[in-house]
Amino acid sequence: MAMLKDIARLDEGRIMITGNGKRLARIYLDAWLRRGRRGVAEYLPFQINGEMFIGPPFESEDFDVYLIVNPLSKSVDEKERLYRWLEEHPHKLVLLYETKYVADSITRYRIRQFIDYLIAYKWETAGFERIDVMKLEEGRVVERKTYVRRR
Repeated sequence: MAMLKDIARLDEGRIMITGNGKRLARIYLDAWLRRGRRGVAEYLPFQINGEMFIGPPFESEDFDVYLIVNPLSKSVDEKERLYRWLEEHPHKLVLLYETKYVADSITRYRIRQFIDYLIAYKWETAGFERIDVMKLEEGRVVERKTYVRRR
């Protein structure tokens, strides 16, 4: 659980949660907002506890936490704009929430160059949850941990 707790304590970085891990995303956003941070989201695909502004995240510098929804499903132009924004703002705390499941295949996506952690959530048919957490540096996985929880 150390890597998951480390992510909750981050002051800056880019975290991507894939596989429709709403509960995990909510936990992280709540933890960050509880520390007095201001957040902005394109829209909220789930309910959170705390104050989150809704609006275009790329147009404001005044926020501490940013929620970008479905970055892999965006158009080519929107992806380029996102990558440019991530490159220009390396010290922001950004949660990239993707409903599509992506784990090891992250190496096929350019976004891997911009994220620090990938959390791949999967609900297995055998009645358990699997969470793969990967720490990335320069687009390469440098640390990996898998957590399993029976439901």
